[in-house]
Amino acid sequence: MSPPQQARKRSRFRPCIDLHDGQVKQIVGGTLTETAETLKTNFVASHPPRYFAELYQERDLEGGHVIMLGKGNEDAAREALAAWPRGLQVGGGINDKNCTEWLAAGASKVIVTSFLFPNGVFSLERLQAISKLTGKEGLVVDVSCRKVGDRWFVATDKWQRITETEVCKETLDLVSDYCSEFLIHAADVEGLCKGIDEELVEKLGSWVTIPTTYAGGAKALEDLETVDRLSEGKVDLTYGSSLDIFGGTLVRFEELVEVDNRLKYI
Repeated sequence: MSPPQQARKRSRFRPCIDLHDGQVKQIVGGTLTETAETLKTNFVASHPPRYFAELYQERDLEGGHVIMLGKGNEDAAREALAAWPRGLQVGGGINDKNCTEWLAAGASKVIVTSFLFPNGVFSLERLQAISKLTGKEGLVVDVSCRKVGDRWFVATDKWQRITETEVCKETLDLVSDYCSEFLIHAADVEGLCKGIDEELVEKLGSWVTIPTTYAGGAKALEDLETVDRLSEGKVDLTYGSSLDIFGGTLVRFEELVEVDNRLKYI
């Protein structure tokens, strides 16, 4: 008799706390520039950051991320981390000078992006240096991207600068030697609630060898199961503007938690 098959890993819901000007907000990713005139905001929370951190902790939603979108968000981020020590990752402006400070402030891991791309060019030396400071397990690399033709390229500096670094198996294999997770925002669909980039999710499922979270466009409960199917459980999913806790009307947070728990035990 052959041994019973082990259940494969399932995709999970990874929550987020996006901070802009010190408040929890949901923003259309492609409009995030230095000028207020071009910024499109979907939601501004009346609750402080700690409210969302405590909500996620109560629902045992591990692996979520706090993202500082620009300057003036440090105090808000520290508030969220203090509400759930070691329960949330933090990103936005992370570099070799402050990464250990954020770990000491309660982040489970730090998320790095633009620091790795001085003048828009990937620096392996910088990746190696920050990984040495945080340890591989303490580092998440954000390879958020925009689509050019039929390929995806890393986008830095609030997703406004498209680099020459392609998001592909070769790139992810190289970077994964120095980090424990990837975070990938599909910047072209981030905040639009018009559906996930299914092609990218499927590609990621065939490329990644470490835990990976995809964000961008999730608009229905079924999207979590779609990501699970397309990636064979290798990619987790973040919901943002579609959630009722962020002013959305498409997905109820509590129902999403139920779906997430159901997938966990399949």
